[in-house]
Formats: sequence, structure tokens, C-alpha cells
Amino acid sequence: MRAFIFPGQGSQAVGMGKALAESSRVARELFEEVDEALGQNLTRLMAEGPADALTLTENAQPAIMANALATLRTAGIDLASKAAFVAGHSLGEYTALAAAGSFDVATAARLLKLRGQAMQQAVPVGQGAMAALLGADVEIARAVAEAAAQGEVCTVANDNDPSQVVISGSKGAIERALEIAKEKGAKRAVLLPVSAPFHSPLMEPAARAMEQALADAAIAAPAVPLYANVTAAPASDPVEIRRLLVEQVTGMVRWRESIAAMAEAGVTHFVEFGGKVLAPMVKRTAPDAAVTSVVTMDDIDALVKEI
Repeated sequence: MRAFIFPGQGSQAVGMGKALAESSRVARELFEEVDEALGQNLTRLMAEGPADALTLTENAQPAIMANALATLRTAGIDLASKAAFVAGHSLGEYTALAAAGSFDVATAARLLKLRGQAMQQAVPVGQGAMAALLGADVEIARAVAEAAAQGEVCTVANDNDPSQVVISGSKGAIERALEIAKEKGAKRAVLLPVSAPFHSPLMEPAARAMEQALADAAIAAPAVPLYANVTAAPASDPVEIRRLLVEQVTGMVRWRESIAAMAEAGVTHFVEFGGKVLAPMVKRTAPDAAVTSVVTMDDIDALVKEI
């Protein structure tokens, strides 16, 4: 049994999608569809940069989605017959839903553009921060966040795998967390190069913006269930999916639990489209599972032969 999974922010890089577009008409058409939906030449930005513009949240989110979907479309795989579940890390949840037919590509691109803008605008630059706790599980991370808060916001944002958890919140609280992480049991604490405290209560204005946008968006039932970030459980009902996507903006990404739950449900092979970020997390959570990262045309050819 397979699950198709899709990466989140941080997997963007200048040059992404270029070779794919040069080799695949299907990929080119998808990139053109995204460009038209957004009214910008995102494809050129992905291919040529500059890196600082591509890294902007409002550009990175639709770019990562477009690259992953183009990879899947180029493979020409019928998702419903080859995967039992889909899942995506943070913004990857939108990619997963588009892959499974809940969103059309244009709707997913516009929602992610808005999501990126709303998340960036929710907290003034310099007031929020995020840090990765390495060699720490979620219980250690919660202890660090609680001790560091001291009246400010500090919370677990991403439970990625048994040895990597991300915390998010007010800049002062995150700076305190960096100082106390080791005494709470973490091996290292690393400040992340992000411009906003994602997946924390500080993102509430962005959640309200997405609630309004999603209320007007057409959402169909996915071809296969989505393992949702905020519940680590399968969802297929469009009304529930809409609610979960709003909650996800401020809620914790329960990625470790999602992978473990899918493995428990019988998934033996996870296939990551458009990145190589999630594969190591999956292996640390479900060491017996097979994991494939599909990025290049060679990767696509190998996957098609395999399945």
C-alpha cells in the first residue's frame, strides 16, 4: 500500500521545474496554468530566480505546489489506483488535495498565494521567529516552549519526526528557547531562516483570511483520503477539509503522527513528489517503510517502471 506525500516550505530552489518543463509538455502546461491563475510569471522566477524573490512566502508556496504537481502529472500516474492516501507538510496539504482532485490547479495556486501573503502580513517582520530542536521529541519541545514563553507566545509548530521538532512564536521567547533547549534535553537548537512564526497562535489573522477565502473555494471530495496535519487522521468530507485547512494555519503540523498512522493503516511505501525533504523524516518515523523521492525525469522514469 502506498501514500503519496508532498513537501512544504523550504524545499524551493532556483532552477526548480526547469528541466521538467524542458522535457515534459504536461509540466509546461501545468506551469502555464499556474502563471495564468496568478497573473505572474512564476515559472520564470522558479527557473531563474532571484533566490530572495523565490523565497518570499507568497511565491515559494505556489511554486512548491506547482513543481510537485508537475512531477506527478509528468509521471502520468493514476493516483486513485496507485495510492491509498495523500498527505502534505503544511502548504503541501494543498498540493495533496490538488493531486487528489479536491482543488483544481488554479484554485490551489490562488489560495496558496493568498495564504503566503496573509501569513507574512499577520506578524510584522522581526517580531516572530521559529527554531528547530534537533535530537528532541515533542515532549521535550513542549517543555522547552513552556519554559521559554514567560508570558509570550511559544508553541510547538511542527512535530516532524522522533528527533526533529520545530517551535514557533514571539522572537524573544524563541531566543530564550535557544538558550534553554539543551538543559531540557535537546541536542541542538537552530534558529530557522523564516520571516514569520508559522503554525502558532500569532497566525490568527492569516487563519481568518483563509477562512474567508476557503468559504468561496470549490472543494470536492479527494479521490483518496487526506491525512490531515492537525488531526493526523484521514479526511474525505469537503466541509471537514475546509475547516481543517483553516485550523492548520495556527495549529501544529502533526507529521510524525500522520506517518505513523499511515504505516499503522498498512502503508508500506511513501512516495514524495517534488522534493527530498520529507523522505528522511519518514524513515526516522517508519524505518521499515520504503521511501522514494521523485524530483528528476530519471526519478519519474524509475517510479513509472516500479508501479
